[in-house]
This record gives sequence, structure tokens and C-alpha cells, in this order.
Amino acid sequence: MRGMTLVLYQHPFASYCQKALIALYELGLPFDSHIVEGEEGRADLARLWPPAGMPVLRDDEADLVLPESTTIIEYLDGLAGGSRLVPADADAALQARLWDRFADLQLSTPMQKIVGDELRPEGGRDPVGVADARGALDTAYAVLDARLARLPWAGGPAFTVADCAAFPALFYLRAIHRWGAEHANLARYYRDLLARPSVARVVDEARGYRELFPLPWPADQDGPL
Repeated sequence: MRGMTLVLYQHPFASYCQKALIALYELGLPFDSHIVEGEEGRADLARLWPPAGMPVLRDDEADLVLPESTTIIEYLDGLAGGSRLVPADADAALQARLWDRFADLQLSTPMQKIVGDELRPEGGRDPVGVADARGALDTAYAVLDARLARLPWAGGPAFTVADCAAFPALFYLRAIHRWGAEHANLARYYRDLLARPSVARVVDEARGYRELFPLPWPADQDGPL
């Protein structure tokens, strides 16, 4: 692994930033964290990446600015020697990438719809959209639970980019749309994710920002299911 200067522009409570952070901790890559807060922070980020979405990775040695959590993780995996979060085997890599997209599109997107609706002003809420999001989550839980009945991790037999993606969404979903007793495999998976040191570190780093969450935060969020 070459010497490097990596800077991650992020916020510890943002789910896609947590996804990238889990990867960084899994891979053991040194990096500097630049926390983006407030209008001034967003303006600074927009000068680096005009859409101002987080996370954004800056690699000064490569003169590279890279947005989007999945792309960042693929790049980081290459820096760390490859084949750890994106398997070398083509079929295994396809599954890891597929279930990464599943986590982002089928878990994170409806989760963000529900949370984002709470931030809308009175009269601007979208109850139909929120109901649709909850229905989509019920379907996603059933699909993921069935997969986890035969596999330890979302992407396959090993921890991959798919699990980096799944945990942040499930962490917030446990607060706003819990899976049921019929999803025992999903519950086991969530416990296994929480037990992973990289994930536990991300949870601890976000703990001080929980007051930003617009919905009630369960007292048992970090405890056993």
C-alpha cells in the first residue's frame, strides 16, 4: 500500500458517510476526517464537489476528488490491495455489488423518505409517499431475510461492500420501521453487524449527534434485539 493522504468529507450521523467510514475502518486505511456542518461547511464542500452530497473523498497524492459512497469504497478497496470488500471472483463481486445496490435503493431510499418527511413543514407532508416507503421496506425485509437464511452476510460468505451499505440503513430503520419477529435472520444479521469493530466504532462516533434525528430515538437502539 502506497503512502497516501486521504481526506473524507463527511458527517458522522449521515448514513452514506457511515457506509464509507465502515469501509475505511475495515481496511485500516489512514485518513483525515473533515466534518461538514452548517451552511459554511456545505459551501466549502460545494467548492470541492458542486452537488455538495456527502461523502466525498479527496486523495491528494492522486490529485483525485471522488464522490458517492459505493465508488469511494471500490477505490479504497483497490488502495488496500483489493479483494477485501469487492471480491476478486467475478461472480462473488457481482453479488456484492448487487446487494450493495439493494441496500442503497431498497433500504436507504425509503428510510430517507420517511425521515425526510418529518423535516417538511406542516402542510407539506407526503403521507402517501411515506406509506409507500413503509410498504417497500416490508418487501425488502422479506427479501433480505430469505437471503440471510442461507448466507452469513448480505453479499455472500464474507463481509463486503454490501454490508457496509446495509448497516447504516438498518441502524436508522430500527428506530423508525422495525422488522418483525418473522425476520429472525435479519435480526441475527443486525446483531452480527453491531458486533463488528468497524461498525461499533461508527455507532460510537455518531452517538453525540442523535439529537439531530427528527423522530423518537428508541432507548434500546444499541442493545439486544
